Amino acid sequence: MRRTATGLIVLMAALFLWSGRFLEAHPAWGYLHAFAEAAMVGGLADWFAVTALFRRPLGLPIPHTAIIPENKDRIADTMAGFLRENFLTPAVVGRRMGSMNLAHAVGSYLADPGAMKDSRIRSGAGELAVEVLESLDPERLGTQVRSGIKAQLGKLEVAPLLGGMLDAMIADGRHKPLIDKIIRWAGLVLEDNETMVRDMVHKRANAVLRFTGLDERLANSVLDGLYKLLAEVLVDPEHPLRSKVEEGLHELARGLREDPEMRDRVERMKNELLDNPAIGEWWQGVWERLRANLISSIRNSNGPGGGYLGETLGELGAALRDDARLQRQVNRFARRTAVGVATRYGDQIVRLVSETVRRWDAQTITDRVEGAVGRDLQFIRINGTMVGGLVGVTIHTLEAIF
Repeated sequence: MRRTATGLIVLMAALFLWSGRFLEAHPAWGYLHAFAEAAMVGGLADWFAVTALFRRPLGLPIPHTAIIPENKDRIADTMAGFLRENFLTPAVVGRRMGSMNLAHAVGSYLADPGAMKDSRIRSGAGELAVEVLESLDPERLGTQVRSGIKAQLGKLEVAPLLGGMLDAMIADGRHKPLIDKIIRWAGLVLEDNETMVRDMVHKRANAVLRFTGLDERLANSVLDGLYKLLAEVLVDPEHPLRSKVEEGLHELARGLREDPEMRDRVERMKNELLDNPAIGEWWQGVWERLRANLISSIRNSNGPGGGYLGETLGELGAALRDDARLQRQVNRFARRTAVGVATRYGDQIVRLVSETVRRWDAQTITDRVEGAVGRDLQFIRINGTMVGGLVGVTIHTLEAIF
């Protein structure tokens, strides 16, 4: 566009020189000559005006030229002040955020199947998650989490909590499947240890029983009786042994809530467990395996992690798009956050803008402002050339008439 505008001035200069040779041939040449003359003058004047904004025309030290480079510090301060007064005040930020439904807009985008198919979104979210996971110091994080868990559990008296949970479980009947599983487990344990039970009976039998072989029959009777008892308890919901177990659970729950001695025992067990180094090593291993699996799963775009991440973002988007209550909460949080940022960091942001522009050299700020305005600067020159030519024709016409 710069070459086009300059070429247009050169064209007008050539047309001015060429038409001047035929002024006596016909009056029409006078109009063309006047147009070319005025267009050339208008184009040169606008070239000077545009150039004077950014640099000195032809390198000459003409006053009030190179306006932007010479005043870059004042421009920086003015720009920063304008930004502070019109954009970064809490009232402006709050009003602007109040008129936006940011949550709905984000939710609509994330819930769009086309957006979720965009690998850039998944890869961007995945890379962010991976970078966060990799940036965490495993040993430090494990130590911090372990210390935090230990401190919080140390403050928490777990016995009453366990008692309440046990009461609630019994009241809802959720202990019955647990009793069934314990009975089945006891049956399997007994089956795996039949030999040990027989040996115990043989060792405790007297010589007469062993001599007559009644110890073997006694061992079989014991095993059969135990299997029968377990089967009866398993199939009979009203079996007395079940009632005894439930009474024991009720008593345990009451003791956990009300018995100081039992509560002290539970607290000692809890503290011993928390102080055990094996617990810390166990947590460290769990965290490391979890972190490694998460990183591997997310990086494998075709694996479950990539699909799960996309599904999670889609579900989050649908919730933000459709849940008005959630939208209000998210929008309120975003508005308060933006207002808080403007209040606490507005001056720092403005100072950053001002200091950044001040650090630019004259050529940098010239190139950036000129590049931002772009083609319109050259259209000023082109328009100046054409408007100047029309003014020249008008003046020549008036001169010919009057």
